[in-house]
Amino acid sequence: MHRRVSAGDGEARQNGHVSPLPQRRRPSTPAIVVALLILYVVWGSTYLGIALMIETLPPLLAAGVRYLAAGLLLTAGVYLWARLRRAEAPERPTRRQWRSAFVIGTLLLLGGNGFVVLAEQFIPSGVAAVMIATVPIWLAVFDALLTRRRPSRLVIGGLIAGLSGVAILLVPVEGLDRINPLGVGLACTAAISWAVGSLYARRAEMPRNGLLGSGIEMFAGGVVLAVVGTLLGEIGQLDLTSVSLRSALAVAYLIVFGSVIAFSAYVWLLNNVPVSTVGTYAYVNPIVAVALGALVLSEPITPRTAVAAVVIIAAVIAMVSGRPRQAEQPARDVGASPREGDARSVARAAD
Repeated sequence: MHRRVSAGDGEARQNGHVSPLPQRRRPSTPAIVVALLILYVVWGSTYLGIALMIETLPPLLAAGVRYLAAGLLLTAGVYLWARLRRAEAPERPTRRQWRSAFVIGTLLLLGGNGFVVLAEQFIPSGVAAVMIATVPIWLAVFDALLTRRRPSRLVIGGLIAGLSGVAILLVPVEGLDRINPLGVGLACTAAISWAVGSLYARRAEMPRNGLLGSGIEMFAGGVVLAVVGTLLGEIGQLDLTSVSLRSALAVAYLIVFGSVIAFSAYVWLLNNVPVSTVGTYAYVNPIVAVALGALVLSEPITPRTAVAAVVIIAAVIAMVSGRPRQAEQPARDVGASPREGDARSVARAAD
């Protein structure tokens, strides 16, 4: 008699006997710690990687190459892994899913990451990271507007605190170094675009396999970045003989570590630990980015930057820790897209 699974009670029948289905093994604590450290350190270091990348490479073209390569690696890895396990390969993305991927890729990777790359031409990488930390605030605000719910006091307070942090960076103060308003504006636009893209992605039709969906989003976003960079004349700015070794290594690091390894760790964590635990990267990454910018690039940590960072990160901590708990449990279906529980807020604007 063939083995079959009862859909109603979660038990397996075999040879007429009823037995409980095997439970998934809980991940070990060291594995969770390593995965979180990857998110904290690797994603926090991507701002430094971007700053090194654009030293000798056109910004949007370099970002396009990064995501084209990362998308191909991630997508190929999904199918290769299924083949090695002799498991059924994920279904090929449909035209509708590709269309969604291009919309999401445009909002997240051109509007989000692309504007971060452009912003870092004018402001320190640490300041850009602090600005991107406002993404959860914009997410909460736009979500309240879309659902026509009155924003909670926590959302309103977070928005006010976040805008106060941005104002601290922009308002001229005698005796303090002025921060380029264009760079701040680009970074703020990136955060807003990332939030809008994340909300769109919640309802977009995408492959059930989360890594496959992310792979085609990265590929689509890479295409858009490369096209826009070409239209802006960046190909004419590219001189391969002047590309430094550290810019080239930065691109490789962003592809392999920032996009493929860190994002794989992110999806694994979403399926194994509460979303609130995964979300802690939102306020650890800026701290890592500011520290690395100071250590490697000698970016000054001015009183203005420090105060703005404290205000913005405190607002994000309050909003993340105070959100409803209905999405606290991890998604146990590893084949499902990590879109549940705000997972598409994902990879952050600089991942």
